[in-house]
Formats: sequence, C-alpha cells, structure tokens
Amino acid sequence: MSLLKRFWFKFEKLRQPTALNFGCGITAYGYNDAMRLLREQVFRAEPMPEILEVSQDIDVSTLDSGHVLPNIGSVVNRGVWFPRL
Repeated sequence: MSLLKRFWFKFEKLRQPTALNFGCGITAYGYNDAMRLLREQVFRAEPMPEILEVSQDIDVSTLDSGHVLPNIGSVVNRGVWFPRL
C-alpha cells in the first residue's frame, strides 16, 4: 500500500492574476502521480508554466497565511487542494 505525499509546486510567474502565482498543492502517491494530476486537473488545455520548485511532504502551516491557508481543501485525500478547482 502506497502512502500519500503532499506536494507544493511553484511556477514561473503567470501574466494574469491567478491563485497559481502562489503555487499549487497536490496530494498524490508520488511525483509522477502529482504531475499527472497537475496536467489533467489544473492545466487541462493550457500549457503548463515552467516549474521552478517542487517540495515533497510540505508542511502546510508554512504556506501563505493570507491567501493559501484560508483557501485550501483537504490535504489528506488524493487530489488538488490549492487552488480548489
């Protein structure tokens, strides 16, 4: 049985104002699973911006308290938890 891991992706700055300029949080079975969720659920038909940084097993309490923390979904279930889609 695989354990879920929390990932936090930081991207190059997007031109339009978007929550993704803060980053994207995903809980997945591993990096490849997180990338699949990122492509299929976040950037469906759009090109994915360059990924600048990926943190695995991120402590969500370290994320932005003004924008990210009040708007996250469940971090214990597989899926995208920030931004909520």
